[in-house]
Amino acid sequence: MSSKPLILVLIFLSSTSLLFAETKLPTSRNSEPIKIKSDQLLTDNNLNVATFTGNVVARQGDLTIYSDKMVINYSDDEGGISSSEVFGNVRIIQGERRGQADHGVYDAKRATITLDGNPKVFQNSDTISGKVITYYLDQDRSEVTSGSGSRVEAVIHPKSKGSDGKHPKP
Repeated sequence: MSSKPLILVLIFLSSTSLLFAETKLPTSRNSEPIKIKSDQLLTDNNLNVATFTGNVVARQGDLTIYSDKMVINYSDDEGGISSSEVFGNVRIIQGERRGQADHGVYDAKRATITLDGNPKVFQNSDTISGKVITYYLDQDRSEVTSGSGSRVEAVIHPKSKGSDGKHPKP
């Protein structure tokens, strides 16, 4: 396997980690190695595509992505990712934050990550779900939309307070 697809996967995972970041990522994560395991990897440099299939697990630092299939389309011009998709049993875990869906798309041009197919995002005991969850990487904002006959649902639990009425000290 050439190093080009591996570098592209690294870029994808670094970008995907922003989905759950509350602040900018420390530079240490970008310097950490990426480990990807799957049952099979197919690359086609003529089509600029790398496809991981079967029990895909991609890890970098505290970020882990699970899926049945991961397809990365990269640009021949710059060697960067033009888009990337994960299919089937998609789970993204970073610390207390977790996301799940049937499908996810990273769009480099729009700088977005979109989860669809029963998407849900969890942080501690709080959850958000809808038909489509889109995170805008450059704008630090997200959008959750509903579908026909369904609504966006957020369950947010109040933080517990100490006996003095203030948040407990860590």
